[in-house]
Amino acid sequence: MTRHLTRRWAGAGPAMALAVCLSLGARAAVTVEFTEWLTPSNPPYPHDPAYTADGMVWYTGQRANVIGRLDPATGTFKEWTLPTPNSGPHGLTPDKDGNIWYTGNSAGLIGKLDPRSGHITEYKMPDARARDPHTPIFDTDGMLYFTVQGGNFVGRLDPATGHIVLKQPPTANGRPYGIVRSSAGLFYFDEFNSNRIGELNPKTMTIKEYPLPNSNARPRRIAITKDDIVYYGDYQRGFLGRLDPRTGKVEEFASPGGPDSKPYAIVVMADGSVWYCETGVDDKNMLVRFDPATKQMQSWAIPSGGQTVRNMVIGKPNELWLAESGNGKIARAVIK
Repeated sequence: MTRHLTRRWAGAGPAMALAVCLSLGARAAVTVEFTEWLTPSNPPYPHDPAYTADGMVWYTGQRANVIGRLDPATGTFKEWTLPTPNSGPHGLTPDKDGNIWYTGNSAGLIGKLDPRSGHITEYKMPDARARDPHTPIFDTDGMLYFTVQGGNFVGRLDPATGHIVLKQPPTANGRPYGIVRSSAGLFYFDEFNSNRIGELNPKTMTIKEYPLPNSNARPRRIAITKDDIVYYGDYQRGFLGRLDPRTGKVEEFASPGGPDSKPYAIVVMADGSVWYCETGVDDKNMLVRFDPATKQMQSWAIPSGGQTVRNMVIGKPNELWLAESGNGKIARAVIK
């Protein structure tokens, strides 16, 4: 049986909605409609979502050791059990052929699922220190890049040969986390155990680091605009950060939930607005919108709390997909 819930929210209550309308003048307040589906995983613990061109929503069932798929049109799920027990699937991303690639965070591997046949291919890390592959992303040439958090690597996997190259950043124990690709083909990643953003040149596999002004900053997830401005959530201090790699300039914006708001999942929409989740209170995760033009923020409470939204992705225009780990749900946020 599929269970889902739909609610409409216009900011954090009528007072917040009114305040935003007044501050934006003629600009209409943004509203969000949430729908949630409970995954069938046992135990239910979706970690990261992915959206494919056919409208399907994929997720890693980290504790159940599965890759799952939701058809939002029918509310039906399908899950594939992974061949390595307790592989801890974490991040995932589709390739151009419809395969789903995932990181085996607890088994030192990267896997590829062919949904048509159900066949799963695994690629073990060539270095035992690269024990926990984290977040994967493809470039336009079909090469897979990924972060390795505890092992402190950034890597590249060639799907044609299975060959893996690993590179450590200059900062020891920096712990590469989220990763994005710029329009110029460079990769930017958070170093969650330091106050640095890394830049990987895929042609040379060399890494440059951008120190953040506050030594206590801990960037966790990362997003990038079409003009290559990098946004990140400072999980430790409760800020949204903005880095311009061309100049190294960093700006910070206090998150509405305060110093303990723990910004986590983050994306940039086509209109340039930045959306992220505050996860400081398990049973009251908040979806936040930041308007770079006005520096204004709006917040919406996630209906089931979220219990830590670790990642989210863009689906259709004006649509976000969230993985609510703690309560085992996949959520859709439609922006109006």
